[in-house]
Amino acid sequence: MAQRVTLRKRQPYNTTSNRRRVVKTPGGKLVVHHIRKLASAPKCGDCGIALPGIPALRPRQYATLSKRQKTVNRAYGGSCCAPCVKQRITRAFLIEEATIVKRVLKGKATVGGKK
Repeated sequence: MAQRVTLRKRQPYNTTSNRRRVVKTPGGKLVVHHIRKLASAPKCGDCGIALPGIPALRPRQYATLSKRQKTVNRAYGGSCCAPCVKQRITRAFLIEEATIVKRVLKGKATVGGKK
């Protein structure tokens, strides 16, 4: 007959937060180990890939981390990956250039219309 084990938590239901594994100790006893949920890595807000340089932890574990471990030293460090930040910068630069060109062309048109 199989050896019985006692649960360590009060929650008896087979839920995702209450997964358990029966482990045999060196003393020969069977004990229950409760298994934590797997953590997913934080994702880039634009493209959705896992952010490199930031550990994959459960939400509560980020509270114990220092600031330098939660971010990357860059603009949008903890929320966007480097290629997406580069794309944002180039897009903003090109939009700014386009508005300047429009302004110059509009100025030339008004000067040409008066003469």
